Amino acid sequence: MRGTPRTRRIPRPALGVLIGVTALFTAGTLATPAGAAPEPGPSPARVHSVPASAQQQARDFWTPERMRSAVPLDLLDADARSADAAPRAGRPATVAPTAPTAGTADVGPAAFPNGGGAWTGGGAVVNTAGRVFFTYQGRTASCSGNAVTSANKSTVITAGHCVKLEDAWHTDWVFVPGYHDGQAPHGRWTATKTLSTPQWTASEDINYDVGAAVVAPLDGQRLTDVVGGQGLAFNTGYNLRMYAFGFPAAAPYDGQKFIYCSGTTNRDFLLSNDHGMGCDMTGGSSGGPWFTQFDEATGTGLQSSVNSFKYNFLPNRMYGPYFGADAQNLYQAAQSS
Repeated sequence: MRGTPRTRRIPRPALGVLIGVTALFTAGTLATPAGAAPEPGPSPARVHSVPASAQQQARDFWTPERMRSAVPLDLLDADARSADAAPRAGRPATVAPTAPTAGTADVGPAAFPNGGGAWTGGGAVVNTAGRVFFTYQGRTASCSGNAVTSANKSTVITAGHCVKLEDAWHTDWVFVPGYHDGQAPHGRWTATKTLSTPQWTASEDINYDVGAAVVAPLDGQRLTDVVGGQGLAFNTGYNLRMYAFGFPAAAPYDGQKFIYCSGTTNRDFLLSNDHGMGCDMTGGSSGGPWFTQFDEATGTGLQSSVNSFKYNFLPNRMYGPYFGADAQNLYQAAQSS
């Protein structure tokens, strides 16, 4: 249709994905994970439970060879997906990071803004962020994700399409923090539950493309006791300085390197109410974290969005959902599971 911005349609035999992102933050009230009350929502987060037998199967399934060969989800067709209403607002709230910061004092400043380069700064983010692997339509696939401060010490935040797409929950879902070159230095953490917002689950509304997973203990330990957890921020506005991270696996990237972008975001004026920022990360980075108040020296910040989608006529600009009341409800549902 002439005059209508279009993006690439998901090729069913080849996989589709989002990659976008955004951010928000300003000063807000501190909300501790156990005590932060979510804004009341029209309906609760949607939850998919994973049987214990399937959890073990997923852990065994993801060998280094399968992780290296997993296909990144590619660009979603943004204007084929509904964006029915702006994200519901709520009170600004933040959750403090619990990531370890020792040994990062010698980290030098990174470029700002940056359109997509290897993160060489170290810090907590190299442990809390990781690749997400799952089976989608019978194929091995990958996204990105991030461990966050939570009451259960087992919560991962990612994109909605990285847990559920085209009316089906993904299977064999694992999170590999600190991934590099097919290796899992902190282990493969299998999901006991995957969750998404009711709007994404019902109609794949791109304004609500937020997902989460609760992962099982590994070797008797819980996730953030091993890798730490980043903070979060909700209902904190637009036009903010942000850092985005992920493991893009579509050309020119190969999924083996940890990539970042940085810059000042703005609000999408086309088909969504998402944030946008200059960034050339590709498929596979979907679900990777975006931070406000990011400290380069320690690698900690407040997660305020996830990589979500791109328009095909803006290949160097990414978009991601505003973390409003429904994203906060999702986080609360995950951390209390």
